[in-house]
Amino acid sequence: MFDLRKAVAVVTGASSGLGRRFALDMAAGGATVVGVARRQDLLASLAEEMRRLSPGSTTVTCDVSDTDRFTSVLARIENEQGRVDVLVNNAGMGPPRGDPGPEMEVHRAVMATNYFATVAGTLAVLPGMLERHHGVIVNVSSDSGRAPGPHEAAYSASKAALSAFTESLSFDTAGRGVHLHVLYPGWVPTVMGNEAVDAGMPMPPRMVRRSARQVSQLVLARMGGPKLDIDAAPIARLAPVGRALFPSTYRKALIKASG
Repeated sequence: MFDLRKAVAVVTGASSGLGRRFALDMAAGGATVVGVARRQDLLASLAEEMRRLSPGSTTVTCDVSDTDRFTSVLARIENEQGRVDVLVNNAGMGPPRGDPGPEMEVHRAVMATNYFATVAGTLAVLPGMLERHHGVIVNVSSDSGRAPGPHEAAYSASKAALSAFTESLSFDTAGRGVHLHVLYPGWVPTVMGNEAVDAGMPMPPRMVRRSARQVSQLVLARMGGPKLDIDAAPIARLAPVGRALFPSTYRKALIKASG
């Protein structure tokens, strides 16, 4: 287990859902946590809760899709705190619902938040981590990136790109004291998860459902370890196998499930 005591951790998408849980649990573990998100009102309540656990913790309002602004925030944190030991790139947006507008603009917006922000954050803190031979980066992906379903082309593509980026980069950091992880959280009843169900997505089977607390505790237990992937719902790894072995049956099942 990575020792969070006196560590400096940055969590994006920290205003709600998984990000909020990550931030609070890391603060409870002794880290000085900086929560980054867009919604200032929710960040204010998060900051109050974190400071009860870790007095030095704070929040910063930032839309990470503005990568120049995001990397400036990370540089300021490094300057003020002396380093960043942990970065959790959790901020993300789900498949657009309703009438999202021009299709190319949807793809650009989803990639900006889900992929390019993660790339920018990772590349911003990685040099310092490598220099110190110490650090952890957790990039939050989705099983949709490994086994895409209907009606989520932009989202699935962004998560697949994120996973590929992290895995490839992990070869370059191997043996250098920096641990990169891809988190596959399963289905979690966050705002994004519930919105997808409300919009018509079938409720995922119980075996792939997880609470935010379950996912967070798994991340804290696994980060810094030897495995690239952190699978909160390991059975979901079978979906790509089913797609490879029984492609026609697999596609028919997904089409039927999506209505």
